[in-house]
Amino acid sequence: MGQLNFHNTSSTFKSPPQLPTVIAKEKETYHYWLVLHRDFPKTERYGLGRKIDFIFLEILESTFTAAYLPIDPKIILLGKIISRIDVLKFFSQLAWENKLIPDEKYIELSRRLEEIGRMLGGWKKGLLQKKTPANS
Repeated sequence: MGQLNFHNTSSTFKSPPQLPTVIAKEKETYHYWLVLHRDFPKTERYGLGRKIDFIFLEILESTFTAAYLPIDPKIILLGKIISRIDVLKFFSQLAWENKLIPDEKYIELSRRLEEIGRMLGGWKKGLLQKKTPANS
């Protein structure tokens, strides 16, 4: 076999664009959720826990995707992500009501989800303002 040649490829590879801060917040909150999810009883871990986990991952994927979209589809996708945050809050509340998440952990999870929702709403609002002329 021949020897592999590694050329200086710095000119061909570009670093990814700066991702929105909300993605870092979503990742932190997902990590927080994973720790809570591990403590669910087995039955609930694979039922309600899996549902919450799926929604979290869907939100992360959609937000990451939104970062690369043009303005119009980005605004539409952000609206959908904000709706998914509301669904995530609902299922998190359901887990708390069924004593799967302790009170203090639920309060912290809710606080984090509210913050993410505000960040996404601010991102969407900023894009709408950018798109709409100031004197209309």
